[in-house]
Formats: sequence, C-alpha cells, structure tokens
Amino acid sequence: MVLTVWGVWYLKNTIEISEYLEPKVVATHYNGENYIAADTCVECHADIFKNHIETAHFNTSAIADEVHVKGVFEEGSNELNLKGVRLKMIADNHNFYQLSKSKFGDTAVVKSKLDIVIGSGVKGQSYLSWENNGLSQIQVSYFEPTNAWVNSPNFPDYAFSRPVDDNCLKCHITFAENKNEAANSNAYNRNKLLLGIDCQRCHGPLEKHVVHHRENPNELKGAYVDRYSNFTRQQRLDACAVCHSGLQAQQVKGNPFSFLAGDTLSEYSKNYQNYNRNLKLDVHGNQMGLLSESECFVNSSKMDCITCHSPHENERGKHNNFNAKCLSCHDIEDINTTAEINKHANSQNCISCHMPLVPSEVMQLKLDDESDAIPVYIRTHLIGIYK
Repeated sequence: MVLTVWGVWYLKNTIEISEYLEPKVVATHYNGENYIAADTCVECHADIFKNHIETAHFNTSAIADEVHVKGVFEEGSNELNLKGVRLKMIADNHNFYQLSKSKFGDTAVVKSKLDIVIGSGVKGQSYLSWENNGLSQIQVSYFEPTNAWVNSPNFPDYAFSRPVDDNCLKCHITFAENKNEAANSNAYNRNKLLLGIDCQRCHGPLEKHVVHHRENPNELKGAYVDRYSNFTRQQRLDACAVCHSGLQAQQVKGNPFSFLAGDTLSEYSKNYQNYNRNLKLDVHGNQMGLLSESECFVNSSKMDCITCHSPHENERGKHNNFNAKCLSCHDIEDINTTAEINKHANSQNCISCHMPLVPSEVMQLKLDDESDAIPVYIRTHLIGIYK
C-alpha cells in the first residue's frame, strides 16, 4: 500500500516537473529558436511583466473579443455610409462582424468576422479577418477621438478589403509564421501567431532561457537572452527602427520577421528613404528617421531610443518623466540664456513645444461620404524649435 501511494506521488510529481522544465513551444523562429507563451516570464520577472502588459506595444494586437474591441454596436451608431458602400457593425453571441453592402454591382451583403484587433486603442483600432488561412484588413476602423466608425486609413470609399502580409504584421505581432517562405502572401499558420509585442520581440525567442533558469534557479545572470546592455548603439537603434523607421519595403534577406534584436537591420531590409533623402518623412511610423535628423541626436554620440523611453512601462501622459530626461542633458539656466522670447521652468512640458503633435499625411480617415478626410495627429520625433 505504501509503495502504491509512493508510486502515484512519484509519477504525479515527475510529470509536473517535466512540464515545468519544458515550457510549451508556441512558434519557431526561422533560425530554429523557439518562442514560448508570453506569460511564462511572470515566474521571474513579475513586476516588469505587470508593467509591460499596460504598454501600447503589448496591446498593439489582440484577439477580437469583448475585452479588446472598442466601438459602438447599438442601432443608430453602428453604421458607416460611404460613397460606394454601406457598412454596419454588429455583435452576435460574443463575436463581432462587419456587414458590407455595395451600392453598385453585386449588392449582396458580405459578412466579415473581426478576428484580430490591431492597435492599442489610444488613437483607434483596425481589424483583421480570417478567410481560411488568409488574413485581410476589413474596411471599418474605430477612431477614438470621435468614438466613431471610420473608413480604414487610405482605403477607397467603395467595398474593399486589404490582404495583410508580413510587412503589415511585423510592427504589431511578435511573430507570425507565413505559409509562403517568401513571405509575400497573406496565408499564415493560425496557431503560430504571437499577438502583441511581448518580451521575445526584443529579447529573442526564450525557450532555452526559461529551461536553463528553471534548471539553475540560483544562477542570477540571464543566459540565452538578448541583452541590450551588450548591444552597440546601432544595434539598439535598429531594434526599434525595424518598426519605427517607416515601411521597410525592400527585403534584402529573409523576410520581415527574420530580423531579431541584435542584428543589423540594413542587412535585412531597407526603406525608400535609404535611396531618396529628399523624401518628406511622415510622423506615422518613421520616428527613427525624424529623430536622426534632430540636433539632439546628431550632437550626441550615445543617444538612442531608450535614452528617453522605457519599453517596459506605459509612459503615456507622464510628461514629468520626459522633462527629467530632457533636463538630464539641458540646463535650464543655459536654455534661458539663449532663449529669445520665452523663459523656461523645470515644471514645463518640454515635449509639448519641442515635439508637438503633427497631422500625418499618410494616416487619413473618413467618417462618412460627406466628410473630408481627417488626419491622425502623432507626436513628432523631430526635436526642434517650433513656432
């Protein structure tokens, strides 16, 4: 009897240990390293993880459910009437759908399910819909400032959906396994998507890291993890620039998800500005390009994105944090000595004047057939003196 009890206890506990030492693999990078579930990091990094899940990075994509989908679905506030199509948003049994009815040609109602939310919701959201293994962006988006449904950015005003490829997904998803090795299709393995920008987007696939430290709990130095402290300045910039330097439309090597933090971005992809320096940089998505033209950046040998930003924390609205960053380099007395008109105080919001909100020329939204396009205002990273 004692042996039987011991045998049951032994089997039960050895199974639990085995599962504990072997975290579930949720996807595999093209280099063969394995991604694990994001919440695995809670075991050792609870405080960092708790803060990170509040960031726009982490919330930039999610399953389209009642928690994540914004917008009004009640009758009278759930329609969008465009020149060539009438759209209606409905909720049905915990799912959400777009009903699309063209005003010309085939006027059959097309029903598209909202499967994935793109965008943290601070400014708005767009939505992706599965059709078999194909992923497409639907016509309707949500615009937070007006609490209204709008035509998705740069969509025509007739019935339309846009196939979504890796260049679209890479800034909103940690990893997606494209069924086409060239990554120029919108066909994906639906079970191999890591939604949101989680720890592994910046620190690399972490299966080996987790297994190693579960087996060696007293080892405090992180193993098998990409560490920013080991990166060069350019590597740190590239880790952010992969998403924040405009559309990296020319793929040089691999596909858009091949690049990992610590790699050299120019070896993987380039954007149009690499070839035409006269192109005007838009505030949407090209913060790196704008920052690189700022005097603060040009005159510093050390400045990079994490000089001012903590990627682990939600810093939105905390202007005192950014003031402190500015004042760590700029002395108020020196500024006031050279200021022509306004005198500055430590309590002033530096970025409101020197990094103002600027209308994007590529992010244009339409509320309905009669309205003019509304630009989305985004804070510029071209640090300077503005009128």
